[in-house]
Amino acid sequence: MNAEPTVIVETIRVLIGDDHRIVREGLKQVLAEAPDVLVVSEAQSGPEVLAQVAALQARAGIDLVLLDIAMPGIDGLDVLQALKREHPRLPVLMLSTYPEKQYAVRCIRMGASGYLNKSADPDDMLAAVRKVAAGGVFLTQATAEALAAAVGQAGAQAGPEALSHREHQVYRLLTQGQTVSEIGAQLGLAPNTVSTYRARILEKTGTKNDVELALYAERHARSPKTP
Repeated sequence: MNAEPTVIVETIRVLIGDDHRIVREGLKQVLAEAPDVLVVSEAQSGPEVLAQVAALQARAGIDLVLLDIAMPGIDGLDVLQALKREHPRLPVLMLSTYPEKQYAVRCIRMGASGYLNKSADPDDMLAAVRKVAAGGVFLTQATAEALAAAVGQAGAQAGPEALSHREHQVYRLLTQGQTVSEIGAQLGLAPNTVSTYRARILEKTGTKNDVELALYAERHARSPKTP
């Protein structure tokens, strides 16, 4: 009787970047259920993600980065930009508590291979990890709808998608109630520079002050046409 051939399962080596330990532990628990996925490292800040990726790539390498958007030290979107510049072939799957319609399109345009809400079903998480690590792009139905809406709006550049990356960072912090000085300290910008960005944001959004801007952000967050 001939023995069945041995099936060799290639291991997907993952780095998790998230500033909340409870989230990292939850992700590790989900990924531990899959025999073909191995979490080789974790980081809790933007600079730590970049340093660990560089170190790992210099040794055995990794196959995927799971990256939170709201990272301390360096914003998660800036980390994504740096990773795609320094390691263009390394897939990045963005994770967030924000709905797909708010950030998914921006992340995909910046080079992410997928966008997943942290409340996603564990089976969807594993499916996303496997597809992205294999070189594919993982799109939930909500992300696909947001992309379709963005294509339809391309000519008009409506909504927050009309903002540049840096303008969007300032926009997000302004709508969270942070002051110009606080935003400058967080982003490493002079207060005058932040004020200039604020003026551009108000002009592009058609708002007159921070209160109107907050109402604008809430309205677009709820709109199915806003990515």
